Amino acid sequence: MGPRSAPGRLVVIAGPSGVGKGSIVSALRRRHPELALSVSATTRPPRRGEVDGVAYRFLREADFAALIEADELLEWAEFTGHHYGTPARPVREALASGTDILLEIDVDGAGQVRRRFPAALLVLIVPPSLEELAARLRGRGTETEAAVAARLAVAERELAQAGLFDHQVVNDSLEQAVDEVDRILAHSPVR
Repeated sequence: MGPRSAPGRLVVIAGPSGVGKGSIVSALRRRHPELALSVSATTRPPRRGEVDGVAYRFLREADFAALIEADELLEWAEFTGHHYGTPARPVREALASGTDILLEIDVDGAGQVRRRFPAALLVLIVPPSLEELAARLRGRGTETEAAVAARLAVAERELAQAGLFDHQVVNDSLEQAVDEVDRILAHSPVR
C-alpha cells in the first residue's frame, strides 16, 4: 500500500462525530506506516499541546479565505465559528508520488471530495445504532445533553447520505472495523 510508480489512492474515512473514525485511522496507520494522513487546516487557535502541522495547520482567517478563493481546498466547512478544510496541494503531491493518503473528515466533506475527486475511495464508518452512538458521546464526558442531542440529529442526517459511499463499515468492535477497512483497502485498486 506504500509508494509506487502508479498514482496513490485518496481514501476518505468519514462518519458521524463519536463513531470512532480517529481510532480506526490510527490503527490503520500503525498497521501501515506508509499510509500518509492528510493534515487539515483550521482557523481555530491551537489547544494545549497541539503542534502546527501535526494535527492541524493553524491559519489566520485571511489565509484560509485565500485558499478558498484560489480553489485550493478539497473540502471545507465552518463549525463553531471556525473554518476547517483539506488543503489540496499536499494531497495532490502525495498521490502523484504514488503514496496512498487517508483523509478523516465528516460526511459533508466526503461529498465535497467526491465532487472534486471522483476517484476517491469513500468509506463510511457507522455506529451499531444511534443509541450506541449516544452512549459513546455521553461517555466522553465532554458533551452536555443538548450537545449530544444536536450531534445525534446531525448523525441521522449524515447516515442518510450512505449512498454516496463506496463502502460502509459498522464500528461495533474496533478491531473488526479496522480489519474490514484493511480488507477494503487491499481489494480496492486505484480507479
